[in-house]
Amino acid sequence: MPSPELECEIITLFPELFDSFLSASLLGKSIEAGRVAVHRTNPRDFAPGKHRTVDDTPYGGGPGMILQPGPVIDAIEQVTAARGPAHRILLSPQGRLFDQGCAARLAEKKRLLFICGRYEGIDHRVEQLAVDEVLSIGDYVLSGGEIAAAVIIEAVSRLVPGVLGCGESISDESHQDGRVEYPQYTRPTEYRGLKVPDVLMEGAHAKIARWRRQQSLRRTATMRPDLLLRHPPSKEEQALLDEETPSPPIAAKNGGEPS
Repeated sequence: MPSPELECEIITLFPELFDSFLSASLLGKSIEAGRVAVHRTNPRDFAPGKHRTVDDTPYGGGPGMILQPGPVIDAIEQVTAARGPAHRILLSPQGRLFDQGCAARLAEKKRLLFICGRYEGIDHRVEQLAVDEVLSIGDYVLSGGEIAAAVIIEAVSRLVPGVLGCGESISDESHQDGRVEYPQYTRPTEYRGLKVPDVLMEGAHAKIARWRRQQSLRRTATMRPDLLLRHPPSKEEQALLDEETPSPPIAAKNGGEPS
């Protein structure tokens, strides 16, 4: 079997958390086909003593326990010695916010290594000695880095050739160009009083493409105006935004009524 296009190492105290995630859907099929490989290593296996202790109280006081550097560093060094160097990522709410651009950058790397913290944090010397970058999936706190690692692996693996099976699926998605995706419809043509827009059923590909671009811009302006600030619309896009045509209903934020 040829070597995988993407190989991921996960340093985690709970390797079993990934069982169903790595065996299901397109990612599971890609792992089975050899396009993607994922290895899990438990730092507890490198902890000394009968009880394999990996945490201790923080210097300076404070609540909770901190992951010790030794078992984590030893685990990182073992997997890199066994399978080769990797781009090492620490998952932390203090890190840079992960986005689609970051996913595309990471997809160009052959091997990624994810370090999943637990408890109240991880000894800072791990970051100083063995981390290439620190990433966060959002401005909130989780119990550990495993879910964040799964999110990044999912986003990156989708960009690996052959994982999705359709290149257009990637090029036409939300956040590929700083815009969210246009609304999608399928059968039936009418459901509970809401009809599929006529333009999508007329078969005029140029008109459909224009409508989709316009809806993408309008949904971005409504749902994620911050993206338009970071990626200002061109003159053509601004004209589409300003054009007075009806838009499909968009769900209000915070569970409110559709607008």
